Amino acid sequence: MIKTDIVIIGAGPTGLFTVFEAGLLKLKCHLIDALPQAGGQCSEIYPKKPIYDIPAFTEILAGDLVDNLMNQIKPFKPGFTLGERAETLIKQEDGSFIVTTTKGTQHQAPVVVIAGGLGSFEPRKPAIANIQDFEDKGVAYIIKDPEVYRNKKVVISGGGDSALDWAIFLADIASEVSLVHRRNEFRGSLDSVEKASELAKLGKIKLFTEAEVKQLHGNNQLEAVVIKHKDTNKKETYLEVDNFIPLFGLSPKLGPMSEWGLEIEKNAIKVNNAKDYQTNIPGVFAIGDVNTYEGKLKLILSGFHEAAVMCQYAYQLINPGKRYVMKYTTVGGVEGFDGSKKIAKKEVVQRIL
Repeated sequence: MIKTDIVIIGAGPTGLFTVFEAGLLKLKCHLIDALPQAGGQCSEIYPKKPIYDIPAFTEILAGDLVDNLMNQIKPFKPGFTLGERAETLIKQEDGSFIVTTTKGTQHQAPVVVIAGGLGSFEPRKPAIANIQDFEDKGVAYIIKDPEVYRNKKVVISGGGDSALDWAIFLADIASEVSLVHRRNEFRGSLDSVEKASELAKLGKIKLFTEAEVKQLHGNNQLEAVVIKHKDTNKKETYLEVDNFIPLFGLSPKLGPMSEWGLEIEKNAIKVNNAKDYQTNIPGVFAIGDVNTYEGKLKLILSGFHEAAVMCQYAYQLINPGKRYVMKYTTVGGVEGFDGSKKIAKKEVVQRIL
């Protein structure tokens, strides 16, 4: 039995940052994740994808973000159970919880934090008859290493941020990038849409709107795609390509968590965002993309905020009646469980009461 203060289900960016916020409160954490390494989707699916909305970074690769978070939480020595999925959640008579994994590993804590991102997931695939014949033979649904596409002819399908961002990124790597979207308007951020449009004007991206990839051709390896246009007066476009990457998002599933008695809405866990991000089960919190509430933004930085707020209330649950006075890290520094401490420079702090 692994005993700790907080069991965190999900070792993605939000789960990792929770360790830091809990550590500032002298709370010990243990993380569980079905993936074999920490980092969640940032490590498993797109470690080389640039992220643009992390404060203080104009751009940071997803894998580098995970590395930075892992370094940040080192002083607090969290425990990890990786390669095992959280299977059951049982509340004990003393109010604590036991979380058991698929391999039978048991974890006990007074507080459980679900930070499982989108849960388990699989890519949404386009309705192309023979697409499975070319999987791993030119067709991929995620991009792990953009260098695979250096000097290649690449077709990307999709209208969201992922499709736009990768088309922009690969424009300087691939020999030819084509972006195909079935509508005229994109769903991505305005900045990404403007960048893609500018690259199209410069001839660095071939842009096909109101169009869809409908056929794949090749002999044991993808060699060409056929693009069908919404305008029936236009002839189908035949493109010789090396790679086809349909980026239509992921189909998320909560998995066993959906059987734990949690209040679920549209495949996400409802929480009390007005206070502490607690679920309908006292002592169980949900933060990051896995939760839902009015006005929810599925952004990594939102998960970071939720983690900071949640930890304050978790402290009160674990230490009833004990008052904690929050100190800024710029004044108090960061002290690890091993006694090590990063000392902040002396500063004069004035408060007007």
